[in-house]
Formats: sequence, structure tokens, C-alpha cells
Amino acid sequence: MKEYEITLASSAEKEINSLPKSIQKRVEKVIDSLKDKPRPRGTTKLKGKEDVYRIRIGDYRVIYTVDDKKRIVDVSYVRHRSKAYV
Repeated sequence: MKEYEITLASSAEKEINSLPKSIQKRVEKVIDSLKDKPRPRGTTKLKGKEDVYRIRIGDYRVIYTVDDKKRIVDVSYVRHRSKAYV
């Protein structure tokens, strides 16, 4: 099966780079794993939004969309849980 392509919004890249190094590595590992399985166990589809998902990494949330036809996972942002849904 063909892998999904991962794209990051420029704001998501900045958010990842501003995280503490230990969290940054965990986030990067999870995002990279979305290539093979874009909806892993523990992923939640956000209500009221089409094809928008959330994955939890400790106190941080990765919000992303999945386009199955084009096989693209687009990471919109990575934020602390207190700011992820604003």
C-alpha cells in the first residue's frame, strides 16, 4: 500500500520548533507514523468538521486533515491542549 504524504502548515512547523526538545521528538515521531496509518488508535474525528482529526500526545494535540484520494495528511497545527480548540 502506498504511503500518505505528510504536509505541515508553516505555523505547525513553528509550533513544533517551539516545543521542548523531548516533546518535539515525540510529536515528530507520531506525525511521521501518520504516513502508514493516518487514523491510528486513539485518533478522534473532530465534530462539525469534515475529515479533521486530532491525536493526543501528552498535553499537546496535533490537528490534521486526511485526503484519502490524494493520500495526503496535512498537519494544521500542534498546540497545548488548552489552546488547541480555540
